[in-house]
Formats: sequence, structure tokens, C-alpha cells
Amino acid sequence: MTKSLLRKRGGHESGKVGMVELFFDLVFVFAVTQLSHGLLAHLSAMGWLQTAFLLMAVWWVWIYTSWITNWLDPERIPVRVVLFVMMLGGLVMSASIPEAFGTRGLAFAAAYVAMQLGRPLFACWAVRAESLERRRNFQRLAAWAAFAGIFWIAGGLAAPELRICWWAVALLIDLAGPWMMFRVPGLGRSSTADWDVDGNHMAERCGLFVIIALGESLLVTGATFSGMEWSSGAWLGFLSALVGSIAMWWIYFDTGAEAGHQRISHSKDPGRIARVAYTYIHVLIIGGVIVSAVADELALMHGDETSFAGISAMLAGPIMYLLGNALFKWVSNDRPTPPLSHLLGLLIILALIPMAYGRLYSPLILTCITTCVLVLVAVWEHMALRRPPPEIDP
Repeated sequence: MTKSLLRKRGGHESGKVGMVELFFDLVFVFAVTQLSHGLLAHLSAMGWLQTAFLLMAVWWVWIYTSWITNWLDPERIPVRVVLFVMMLGGLVMSASIPEAFGTRGLAFAAAYVAMQLGRPLFACWAVRAESLERRRNFQRLAAWAAFAGIFWIAGGLAAPELRICWWAVALLIDLAGPWMMFRVPGLGRSSTADWDVDGNHMAERCGLFVIIALGESLLVTGATFSGMEWSSGAWLGFLSALVGSIAMWWIYFDTGAEAGHQRISHSKDPGRIARVAYTYIHVLIIGGVIVSAVADELALMHGDETSFAGISAMLAGPIMYLLGNALFKWVSNDRPTPPLSHLLGLLIILALIPMAYGRLYSPLILTCITTCVLVLVAVWEHMALRRPPPEIDP
């Protein structure tokens, strides 16, 4: 009888993130670094668009792998081997990022498709002795990956100026898959009940990726600061970047991550929460950290003057991060609206737009202001959630 490769559910080890998964994540430290450096080198409208495409591809590979290791046991040798093979694909894809819209488009697309298609095909083999619905689930995933892969490879083969059009279609197919429940003629459609994820594992995995992005932000700040003359402006930019990263950590991990963790762990339909709150919304949070890291480096290197695109990064990073966290806390908790603290923070940064583009503030001062907004949001939410409920007279 074939021994199951599925994770065991229940017990104190349930949902534990394995060391091999953390080892696999190291590839994505490199990927996040490549993305932030790529955006910094191409601060233009097209550079923003291309970086957004590449970020979505990197995130899609990582989050789909987290779904698979949520179902399959990474302590089993076949699953480990697949993760090691995917590390090779991830390194090739990450190394291709700087020239993905240039000479290495096919390498990027081929690595992406190999991982996205190879993973569900392996899962189909791994669950061959399981229930029909579980097998059908991975067959549908493989079918959608193969369909999107046609456009990824076509884009890799196309001329660089046409590549983004092919990849836009491919990315739309990838993004539509979960919303369409991976409907395939002849194979039917999945349901969130089929996605019986372990909430503990999913929440911890996504929290670890946020840590990866924040760690890369600190790495960029430290490397830039170490190569500068340590003037008062450099120290101010350095401290602003550090405090901003701490505030980002606080906004996500002080209460939001644990509340989301508890909600998905005790939900009767964890697949629905995992699809919306963790698969889709978290890419905004990660994108916000990456763009903020670029903004911090610009403030350090060009504290007196920067480009229109540079100012956009200084505003967009905190906006994306606060918006992602507001949506995450809204959909993963029983609340009628997003957190008021986050909405106020977004309004303050949006109010800065005319003054920022009017060059009323220097880039260094602007990034200090946005850092103060992040600190305000973190402190407000912390105090509001820990305020004792009002006493009710009998």
C-alpha cells in the first residue's frame, strides 16, 4: 500500500513550518533584493509596471508552493526533493529578473512555467491514492498552469517591446484561476471546501515572507548607509528608514497577524480566507515593503532632490502597505470596516500628494513624514486594541 505524502493533521506538530521550507525561502530573499534593485534602477512608468509584473510572478510561485506544502508533508523525501528542484528554478527566475524584459525573458518564463506546472503535476502523483476530489483539485491546477504557461513562453520568445502584452494575458489567467475555482471542462470546478488548508501553517508562512521583505529592506538601508559619508542628513535618513521598518513590523505583527492566525485556524472554511486574505491581499503588503525600501534608499542617496518617480515611491510604499494591512485585517476579522487608524494614515499620505509633487518638502523630509504616519498608525492601533472595554452599570 502506498504511504501517504499528505501532512498529518492534529496534534502539537500540526501546521509546523519545516526547516526545508525555510531553506526554500532563502531563494526568495534573493528575488526580493532583485526586485527592489530593479525598481531603483528603472524608476519610470514602465519600470513600475514591469516590476509589478515580476513581483506578481515571484509571489505566485511562492504562495502556490506554500499551498502545496500545506497539503504535502515537507519532511517526506519526495516532497523535499521537489522543493530542492524548485530552488534551482527559483534561482534561475530570480537571476533573470534584471533582464526579464530584455535578453533573459525566455529564461524567466521557462523557470516560472516549469515550477508552476511541475508542482501540481508532482502533487497529482503524490495524491494518486487519495480521494477523487483531491486528485481532481491538482489536475485542475495543472490545467490552468499549462494554459497560462503558453502565454508566458510566448512572451519570453516575443520581442521585448511586445513581451509585456503576452505576459499581461498570462498573469490575468493566473490571477483568475482561484477566483474561477479552477473550472476546467470535463474536470468541473473546485470549491473552498476542497482547499482544506491548515490555518496555522498558512498564517505562519505568509508572516515569514513579510519578515523576508522587511529583512531585505533593512539590508538595503544598512548597505547604503555604510557606503555614505555620515552627515546629519544621512543619519536622519538612516533612522527614518529603521523606524519605518519597525513601524511596518508593528502594524502587521502586533495584533493583525495573530488575529488573522486565530481566524483562519478556527474557521469552518479556511480555504476561503486563505484565498482572499493570504493569497491575494498579501501581495500588496509585500509590494509596499519593497517600494518603501526603494524610497528609503532614494532618501539616503538623494535627500535634497529626486525625480517624479522617486517621490511616487515615497508615497506609494506606505500607501500600499497600509492598504494591504487594512484589507487583510478587514477580511480576516469580524469587523464592519477596515481599521480606522489605517484609514486615517492613508488619508494623511494622500493629502501629502499635492505638496510632495509641488516640491514643498525635500525627499528626506517627505520620507520622515511618511515614517511618522506609520508610527502614528502603529501606536493608535496598539492603544485602541488594548483599551479596556467600558464598564456597564447594572
